Amino acid sequence: MQFIPGSATPRRARRRTVLAATGLVAALALTATACDGSGKTDAAGTPDAAASQSADGGSGDGKVRIPADIADKLKEHGIDVDKWQRGGWKNWDKDKWLSEAKDFVNPVIKGLWQPERMKSAQEANKTVSTQDAAADQGVSDPAPQPVRAQAEKTPYHENAAPVGKVFFDSPQGSMVCSGTVVKDVNHPGKSNLVWTAGHCVHAGKKGGWYRNIAFVPAYNDLGRSAAQLGNAKASEVAPYGAWWADWASTSSQWIQGGAETGGAGAAYDYAVLHVKPESGSRSLEETVGAALDVDFSAPPTARVATMGAWGYPAAPPYNGLNMFRCVDRPGRLSLSPSLPTMYRIGCTMTGGSSGGGWFRVVNGRTKLVSNTSIGPADHTWLAGPQLGRGAEALYQNMSRTYGGR
Repeated sequence: MQFIPGSATPRRARRRTVLAATGLVAALALTATACDGSGKTDAAGTPDAAASQSADGGSGDGKVRIPADIADKLKEHGIDVDKWQRGGWKNWDKDKWLSEAKDFVNPVIKGLWQPERMKSAQEANKTVSTQDAAADQGVSDPAPQPVRAQAEKTPYHENAAPVGKVFFDSPQGSMVCSGTVVKDVNHPGKSNLVWTAGHCVHAGKKGGWYRNIAFVPAYNDLGRSAAQLGNAKASEVAPYGAWWADWASTSSQWIQGGAETGGAGAAYDYAVLHVKPESGSRSLEETVGAALDVDFSAPPTARVATMGAWGYPAAPPYNGLNMFRCVDRPGRLSLSPSLPTMYRIGCTMTGGSSGGGWFRVVNGRTKLVSNTSIGPADHTWLAGPQLGRGAEALYQNMSRTYGGR
């Protein structure tokens, strides 16, 4: 089964933009009050954009096109460039797991992410222990009451078009996270940028970049069950096709300190992907018809009445096929006095929702303000990083360097 890229007319694209924005605003506006978004908290310290470059694949002839500098880097690691697309990417030897920002390579392998392979992908879960959560020296607010995740209305392309699933391969197998189409300030109306979590693209301190990273917006658009998806059309599973990350950026703090339970990198657990369609030439924003602004003001929790988290939870009792959301008043979570505090809301979503966007309403407009990073083993709350100057520097570097390509 081949993916069918979106082919909406400009009129239909404009209509989806309005519907998608209205759907997200309406969900949050039930309990939200407008915030002026002028908080000055620096959530990420000194700006530090760890930008990464990858291969340019999918040229139409099925061959991988890897820039000379990346090909040379792969060879330095003992990787046969010609064998990469033919399954060589499955070699996860420690010496061949590329970890530095400049090492990222992700050539398009057409047809790899078929619907059945997407369905079998496992959640990329990050949990924290009670001891971790209590190591805040009194900085954290009391743990929130659980908020039961609510199923998003279908079709997703009319209610939450910017939200989708991020698929990737790791040494443990095929994995899945969530992500959000965000606007590209330097290329208005033609964004190819996706916001997700750092741990959905890079393993952190003891690993490297994951492989075959692809984004599928509005995955399972009609919210079909597993049985129904067995006979579903390609356009129902991936209504806008698969979008491969040809560049990726995550924070240097995540690369240097990220761990299985989040670790010292959790407060910086964010990433930006620049994607290209497996087939077609239109931008992601034009194809989906919607994208969200990113709020880098890192507003203090006392000034935010409501935040909402969207994603595709995949660990039980969920199965990763459907989109859910949680809306709650945010509190603070600190894993260490030396780290920035994180946002925390009550939510029962599980692994697979990682990387999903957190949104708030600013003057009637929905903006991405964080992303799901960690949660406890009993799935009663979620926490996400504040997006301050460091996150903005990473985003701007991605936009200026790779945007518009």
